[in-house]
Amino acid sequence: MKALQLYAGPRALKHIQEHGLSPEHIRAIPAAAGGPKGLVLGALDRFIFGEWLAKSSQPVDLVGASIGAWRMATACTPDPVAKFKQLEHEYIHQDYAVEPGKSYPSPAHISERFGAGIEAFYAGLEPGILAHPRYRLHVLTSRGTWPLTGDSKLRMGLGFGGAFFANAVSRNAMGRWLERVVFSAPGAPLPFAADGYPTRQVALAPENFADAVQASCSIPFVLKPVANIAHAPNGLYWDGGLSDYHMHLDWRLDVTIHSIATNAMNTWTEDGKDAKKTPNIVLYPHFQRAVVPGWLDKSLKHRHKATPFLDDMLLLAPRPEWIATLPRGKLPDRSDFTHFGSDLSARVACWSQGASMAQQLAQEFAEWLDQPDMRFVQAL
Repeated sequence: MKALQLYAGPRALKHIQEHGLSPEHIRAIPAAAGGPKGLVLGALDRFIFGEWLAKSSQPVDLVGASIGAWRMATACTPDPVAKFKQLEHEYIHQDYAVEPGKSYPSPAHISERFGAGIEAFYAGLEPGILAHPRYRLHVLTSRGTWPLTGDSKLRMGLGFGGAFFANAVSRNAMGRWLERVVFSAPGAPLPFAADGYPTRQVALAPENFADAVQASCSIPFVLKPVANIAHAPNGLYWDGGLSDYHMHLDWRLDVTIHSIATNAMNTWTEDGKDAKKTPNIVLYPHFQRAVVPGWLDKSLKHRHKATPFLDDMLLLAPRPEWIATLPRGKLPDRSDFTHFGSDLSARVACWSQGASMAQQLAQEFAEWLDQPDMRFVQAL
């Protein structure tokens, strides 16, 4: 059974039909929120960053929220393959104590453990990540405005309730409650257009790196928000997936290349002109076909369709029929914590098997790159 399916926006499809796909064609890689679902992308991450993309030299923007931020920061480490394996192991084996009489671990406990883990995972690597010679990291977070300037149950109830109803009216209206704050490698411009959603950009630095990554992973009511991150506006910062669950951002950037690569496949002529353009392929390893804009859009199916924002995107996703062969017949997700309860070994075995089976996704992508077959590329 085939595991991998490719989906392309119209401009990406045209480019691949005419030129195939080479690592130098990639200018951005998004990484979605989604918690344990990201485990099925581990083998693809190791292949893309450890082998394939390493054959090129152009700058690439890496944009992530929640587990996607953790993955993209890991891609910027000196030995990404080893570090991705460590990430997979630590994520699979995470375990939190439950207080007597409680059904779930407290947000304070999870945040304390998770924060310590992030600091240990990247200890000493922060300067190199931020000064990576090729990869420009962007970590997405959601900063609360009033009443989400406090994390009491009352304020969070009012704030996230207001965000829910505002989002139902308009994505941009939700920005009144949750502002997008992007922590970027120093000097890196945003690789997408904000398109009306309230957005700030803050420079990453060693002193705010761990806090930014933790904030991007801080699911409301599950973890505590991160307060007053260094060099950023004061306030409480939550999961970047709230505003940008699957990175349905406006990626339509036309960039004129400053130096023409020796590979003629790296350039093409548009509209009969001689102007040479960089290929603007946004390569997106994802766990499903739909690119859902925000976490609160999960039930709003009309927002799951592709838009012109994604015209340059090539999305890699597991086929639904392959997903049905995984343990429990689905992708790993946060419901597994409840399903397995205190049986850590059973959850570890389930997630480990799923992550191991996902090696097939990387193998099939490598095979397709060697012999691109457009029959395996569908419209996004």
